[in-house]
Amino acid sequence: MLGGLIEGIKAPIRRFWPRLRLRTILLVTFVFVAALPGVGALFLRVYENTLVRQTEAELIAQGTALAAVTSAEWPGSTGPELTPRVSSGIAGGPLSTIDLGTRPLPERPEPASLTGSPAPEVQAAAARLAPVVNATSDATLASILLLAPDGRILIGKNEGRSLAGLPELAAARAGRPETVLRRRGDYHPEYAFEWLSRASGLRIHHARPVMVKGKVVAVLLLSRSPRVLFRGLYEDRGKILFGIGAIFATLVVLSGLLSRGIARPIEMLSQATRDVARGGGGGVPEVPRTAAIEIQALYSDFATMADAIDRRSRYLRDFAHAVSHEFKTPLAGIRGVIEILEDHADMDEADRRRFLANAGADADRLAQLVTRLLELARADMAEPDANAASDGALPLRRIADAWTDRGLAIALDLPDTLPRAAMPATMLEAIVESLVENSRQAGAAGVTMAATQEDGTLRLHIADDGPGIPEADRARIFEPFFTSRRAAGGTGLGLPIARSLLASHGGTIELVPSARGTSFEIRVPIA
Repeated sequence: MLGGLIEGIKAPIRRFWPRLRLRTILLVTFVFVAALPGVGALFLRVYENTLVRQTEAELIAQGTALAAVTSAEWPGSTGPELTPRVSSGIAGGPLSTIDLGTRPLPERPEPASLTGSPAPEVQAAAARLAPVVNATSDATLASILLLAPDGRILIGKNEGRSLAGLPELAAARAGRPETVLRRRGDYHPEYAFEWLSRASGLRIHHARPVMVKGKVVAVLLLSRSPRVLFRGLYEDRGKILFGIGAIFATLVVLSGLLSRGIARPIEMLSQATRDVARGGGGGVPEVPRTAAIEIQALYSDFATMADAIDRRSRYLRDFAHAVSHEFKTPLAGIRGVIEILEDHADMDEADRRRFLANAGADADRLAQLVTRLLELARADMAEPDANAASDGALPLRRIADAWTDRGLAIALDLPDTLPRAAMPATMLEAIVESLVENSRQAGAAGVTMAATQEDGTLRLHIADDGPGIPEADRARIFEPFFTSRRAAGGTGLGLPIARSLLASHGGTIELVPSARGTSFEIRVPIA
């Protein structure tokens, strides 16, 4: 059921998916990956959180300085006194205590009316501190209030009224600085995309206690709107634009490198593939130096494949030509006999039998050619047996026993022990027996078979004392249909079949130059 649901989703995607070039996919992927940090900074509030915390840090610094001045000027003070610093274990000071992900508090309520007045010494201290507080507020654009522990405003707007009941004020009365986020009641959006900035409708409030002889005598309440997202982006526009430019320049360079290393070599190889499919020339293009290692390996494999296809094409072309030539002669003989018999119905019996015998011989040759061609096809298509292993000496001994009884002298030169050959014993015996049969048909009186082990292979030497192969024919003996005994019924397919059977198991056969007779060397991998 789940598989059907997934397939139902994938089907329309596949139907409408556009065809894209590899370089386009790479460029889009790079742009998407490069944009992820910016998207995260925008929608995960990373950058805006930094702006808010920077504003909080400024308020903390201002509050600390003003608290030190207020503590020094307060009645009964012996000097500046600050709240104990709480270490976070991180260099640079305490951790920020606010985050845009937290739920903000409601807008700060309007101060309440309050009867009575503070002590005269407190009023005198507030009068001395008012110019400093007001000047700091004007310079930093922050709202700064100095409150008595009971919430009475001593300095600032609504002086003489009370802000008792604020949670940040309660924390400061307990000797702990406190920062909170509150909503702005006077906030109105000014531009279309301001909804992206969550900090636009918030205000930071920081309460810091003023300590004298370890006792909280007043509270500084500082508040300020943080730098909003788009204002921060505008102020840092130079750095941001430079970063974007640098990123896109890097993406262009990377896309170019990947295009030269992957896309362009693949396009060249694709063109070469079409040329090979058309049977055209041009060959395999040179491997680009900038191509990736895997692409270079692909070029090498393609060159091997193209060479194999070319050799196979030439082989099939030559093979078809040879087959047509071999079949044409007996077919022409049979057709000639039919025409003669049709034209000379009154031919005497002796001539009739002679012509029919010739036609029968041609038919037998055609049947033999078909049989040998099937054997060659099976040899060319033979699959190697990975578990094949046979005694290398046993087939030679069997052949020697069989042919000695037929009057051909077989001499064996075998060591006491031989490794096992990595091919079936019947296949190895058939190959060697084919060579011995050729020697007998060539008129040899004796054959020598020797075996040695060298370089991880089993080497078999098959030599006879016959007339040998003429120098002009030695280079062609492995060509299909080449034979010097065509009149005796030779098809010229025995040696090609032997070579294909050996090649299917990693073996080889070669004609070895010799002063007398014919000598072959067979190499078979050791199991």
